[in-house]
Amino acid sequence: MSEANDSTPRRRRVPAGVRVVFDGAAGKLVGDRWAPVGERRGPALLLHGGGQTRHSWFRTAAALADAGWDAVALDARGHGDSDWAPDGDYGTDALDADLLAVIEQVGEPALLVGASMGGMTALVAEGEHGGLARALVLVDIVPRVEADGVARIMAFMGANPDGFASLDEVAEAVRAYNPHRKRPPNPEGLRKNVRLRENGRWYWHWDPAFLRVGDEPRRSTTHERAAAAAARVAVPTLLVRGAQSDIVSEDGVRELLELIPGSVHVDVSATGHMVAGDDNDVFTRTVLDFLQEKRVSPRRP
Repeated sequence: MSEANDSTPRRRRVPAGVRVVFDGAAGKLVGDRWAPVGERRGPALLLHGGGQTRHSWFRTAAALADAGWDAVALDARGHGDSDWAPDGDYGTDALDADLLAVIEQVGEPALLVGASMGGMTALVAEGEHGGLARALVLVDIVPRVEADGVARIMAFMGANPDGFASLDEVAEAVRAYNPHRKRPPNPEGLRKNVRLRENGRWYWHWDPAFLRVGDEPRRSTTHERAAAAAARVAVPTLLVRGAQSDIVSEDGVRELLELIPGSVHVDVSATGHMVAGDDNDVFTRTVLDFLQEKRVSPRRP
C-alpha cells in the first residue's frame, strides 16, 4: 500500500474542451472533449460521482490529453447538461446501459476513470460485459462501501430540497460537507453545479428523482453484485482512495485487491471522498504514473 506525494507541477490554466453529445440509452449525454497531444494513446472517459457534473474532471481530462489520451468528461444522465431520465431510472443497470452506448459510439475500449457512482458504474459494466475498458481507475469506490459514509452523502444531497437563496449558501453547504477543503474566496465557480430557477433560488444541477433510486454511490448495486463483477475484471486497475475517506475502509481496499489480481492501491493524503477535487494535482499525477507504469496503450490489431 502506498501514498501519493505532492511532487506535482504547479497549476496552470485549463484549456477549454469541445462540447460533444452522445446518444445514451434514454436520452442525450453531454460531455467535453480534449483532443490528444502527440501520439494518440486511445479514448478516456471520465465519469463523475452522484450529484456532481463533468466539470469536476476538467483539469484531469486536460492533463490526460496532454499525455496522448482522447479525453471526454461526461455528464451522467440526470446531471449537468445531460437529459433527465423520462422514467426517473437512475439505477445501476440504466447507468451501465448509458456507458455501453457511449463506448459503442467511441468505437473502441476506453480508459475508464470513475469517481464514486461513476466508478461503480465502470466496475460493474466492465465486470459484467467485458471489453469496455482498456484500464480502470476507481476513485474512492470499492464493492464494500461503509454505511456511515453513504448516509452522510445522502444527508448532504437531500438537505436542501427548497434550494439556496445565494451562491454563498451553496458554498457554505459544500464547506460543511468537506470541512478539510478550503472554501473558495469567490463562490461564482459553483454556478456550474447549480441552476437558478424563476423563483430566484439556486438548486443542485441534477434531477431530484435521482435520490429515489438507491444511494450514492451504489445506485441499487449490492455488495455481492459488485464483488462478482470485480472478480471478472481482467484489465489494469488502480484504486485511488482519499486517506480521510469515510466511504472506503482498509477492509474494502483489501477485498478489492484480492478480487482483481494485480490491481494497485494508492492513498492520497489530506483528502476525503472527493479525492480529485480535494487535491487534483496529486490525483492526476497518480493516474498518469499508473498508466505509464502499466504501459496502458492502444490495442493493436
